[in-house]
Parts: sequence; structure tokens; C-alpha cells
Amino acid sequence: MSKHSGTGGSLRADALGPFDSAVMAVAGCGPAYTIAGTFPALIAAVGVAGPAVFLYCVIPVLGIALAFRHLGRLDPNAGASYAWVARSLHPFLGFLSGWALVVSATVFMASSALPAGAATLSLFGPGAAGDTVLATAVGAGWFLLMAAVVMLGARISAHAQTIITGTQLVLLVGFAVAALSKGGSVADFSLSWFGFGHFDGQHHFVTGALIAVFAFWGWDVTSNLAEETRGGRRSSGFGGVIGVLTCFALFVVFIIAVNILVGADAVRQNPGAFLSVLGDAVWPGWGGRLLVLAVLLSTVATLETSLIQATRTLFAMGRDRTLHQAFGRIHPRRQAPWTATVVVAGVALVFTVAVNLGDGPGLVADAVSGVGLLICFYYSLAAFSAVAVHRKQLLTSTGSLFLIGVWPLCGGLFMSWIFVQSLTELGTAALSIGLGALVLGCLPMLRSWFLGSSYFQPSRLDAERAQKVDASYGVMDLGSSRAAAGQPEELLTDF
Repeated sequence: MSKHSGTGGSLRADALGPFDSAVMAVAGCGPAYTIAGTFPALIAAVGVAGPAVFLYCVIPVLGIALAFRHLGRLDPNAGASYAWVARSLHPFLGFLSGWALVVSATVFMASSALPAGAATLSLFGPGAAGDTVLATAVGAGWFLLMAAVVMLGARISAHAQTIITGTQLVLLVGFAVAALSKGGSVADFSLSWFGFGHFDGQHHFVTGALIAVFAFWGWDVTSNLAEETRGGRRSSGFGGVIGVLTCFALFVVFIIAVNILVGADAVRQNPGAFLSVLGDAVWPGWGGRLLVLAVLLSTVATLETSLIQATRTLFAMGRDRTLHQAFGRIHPRRQAPWTATVVVAGVALVFTVAVNLGDGPGLVADAVSGVGLLICFYYSLAAFSAVAVHRKQLLTSTGSLFLIGVWPLCGGLFMSWIFVQSLTELGTAALSIGLGALVLGCLPMLRSWFLGSSYFQPSRLDAERAQKVDASYGVMDLGSSRAAAGQPEELLTDF
């Protein structure tokens, strides 16, 4: 956008619409990939209480999504939390928020290439999927294809996501309907799965919640694309709310189906094959293969959205010169951050080879847990930023108090609680990845601070001033339109 001074052009405005934003949010969560990749770990941690974990985690996650929506309406920025936290809390915290997202996305891409390759090979024969080298090569090929799509710009990326994610959702919804119509073969449905009665010494809510936070992660890609979305301020973050709700519904249906048709014990004994067992229990003979296809599509989709999140954040950092200004360069024709895309793709590919041909499974599990810490870190800061920026408007109405004050604040506090509790429950490797990444981020942050980047003297993000600017340019939002009509102002409370 023109209001952001770049080092090599600006991102393509109006490349996406609100529908594209919602598709990106769902793709970012990667429902089928999440079901295949996190359900075994979740069931190992909480047993049959998976529905409870998702239910009690989606509430604070929605609070975070509302915080992103409110902040994005004040400042549509490719850096999202990187920019907002700096302008509302402190630039050091803002930089570390952006750094946490970049590291999370890069680690995720490195850990997802092997599943993408294995899923592809399993469509042609179960034995081929066990070849780690071949699966890594195929997964790397998918990743390079998605990197090329991202290089073509946001519009092409959105078209690709519509096809990939649409097909994935058709498969998942069809399977969910069929699963709900099946009678229980292992257990009968129980409302107790949504309660706290199943959490004990062996089943820990905190561990399950950290996995669930990772499962929901990715919807905020819509905020990183705000500069490229039509009506960026009006539609900012709305797709994220839709994405969270859509994925929550799918996660709950599938975790219930696992409890009824497969059973927690069977998943613990053979976590790698539970999806095929579940598929055959619903659609004998070919159900498992269709679910594998959905996982493949989901993995490819999340590779693309993760790359978008990392590259847009790096672009904002390069634009502000908190990292090398080369990251802020835009392809003159495609208007995409080509330097950031090339660098992130290269680093992720190196990690992919190192992880999958080294201590693959163990390192991936630790990386996921470490990434969960980073997600909690930058989500909580974004929530606190939204409350801080709008603190003067919170008491103007009940809707403002709840939707922009209490709910986001509770989401931020929940993420902070999960972060602190996880420090005592995670292993050394996971903590090293999560906390080590934040410590490492201090090095480029301090360097750019000493060099005098203007990022560290930001203009404060002010909700009242933004509304006045909107009014001077004839831009009406919910609050200003209600005020003009003589009604009590209810700031940004529409869903």
C-alpha cells in the first residue's frame, strides 16, 4: 500500500477479496493435515478428552482472532503483529513477535515436506511411503512448486488455494457426514468427552492445549495479506474468524469419530495408520485413500500459506530495515516479495533435508512443541496490543467491552498461561527450539536498533486518531456510522 514506504515497490493492492481471505484462513489451519499430524499426539496426551481440549481452546483462539481483526482495521500491514505490537506495546516486543512467526513458519515448512511426500507416495502404494529419501524428495518438489506459486503473486496464490482447499473441504465434509451416520464400533458417544473428568495424572490439559493451539495456528495469514486485500480495513481479519470456526467444527467431528470408530488405545498403539483405519471404518476399501488425498492437499495448502506468512513478515522487516533491506524488494511485475521468498524457501529446504534425513520423527515432535511456544508468545502480545490500543473505547458500550476488551484479553491471558505452564512440561529440545529462537532473534533486533532504524521510534497506534482520519477521508466504519446516526458508538463489534 502506498502509505508504507518500501525499498523496492509496494505489494499489489486489491489482489484478493473477502472470500479469498476466508479460503486462506482455512488453508492456513490445514484441517486435514492437522487431523493426521496432531491427533495422535493429542490423543496420547489427553485420551478421549480431545473434544474438551478443542472446545476450551477455540474460545481464547477466537479472542485472538478478534484482536487481529480490530488491529488490522486500524493498520492493515503485511507484518501484522510485528507492526501492531511495536506501535502499541514496545518495538522490541514487536520485532520478536515477527521473528517468532518467521521461525514458526520456517520450522513448520521443514517438518511438513516429508508428510507431503509420504502422502503422495502412499496414493500409489503403501510401501513406497516408507522410503524417507524418496518421500523427502517428493515433498521438496511440492514445496518448490508452492514457492513458485507464491512468487507469481497473491492473486495466483488465492486461485490455487481455492481449488486445493475447496477439494479438501468437500472430502472432509463428506467424510464427516458419513462418520456421524455410522454406529459406534468401539465406544458410544459421551458428553463427558467435553468435560474435565478425563484429565488426570496421565492426561494433561496443558499439554493438549499446546497441541490444540498449534492445530488452530495459521488462520492469521489473512492479516499478513491485508495490504493485498480489497477493502483491507473493512474486511481485515474477518476471514480469520471464519477459518477458526470452520476448522473447529471439523476437528471436533473428527476427534469424536476417532473415539467412536477407532478408539484412543488403537491410535496410541499405531499412530501412523490411524487415519487409514478411520477411513476404512467409514468407507471400506477406499475411505482411507481419500483421507490421504485430503491430507496431501491440506499439506500442500499449508506449505503455501506458511510461506506467505513468513515472506510478508520478512518483507515488512526489510521495508522497515530491521532486517536487510533486500527483504523489502518487490518483483516489479508480480508485486510479490521475491527476495524474501527465495531466502525462506532455501532455508526451509535445507532444514527439510537436515531434519528428515537425520533424527526425523523425534526432532519434528520437539519442533512442533517449540513452535507452539512461539505461537502462544506472539498471539498473546497481539491480544494485549488490541486491548491497549482501544482502552479508551472499551466502556462506550457492552459490545465494545466484551468483543474488544474482555474476550481478546482472556485469549491473551490464556496463551500466556499455556506458555508459562509449558516451560515446566516440555523437554529440553523443545524448549531449546522455542526459547532459543527468541534469544537468537535478539541479535538482529539489537543490531537494527543500534543502527537507528525508524521502526524503534514508531508512531503510536491510536484508535481515536484512526477514526478521525477515516472521517476526514469519508471512510465510514461501524463506529462512525453509528455515531453519525446518533446511536451509541459500538466500536468494531460486527462479525
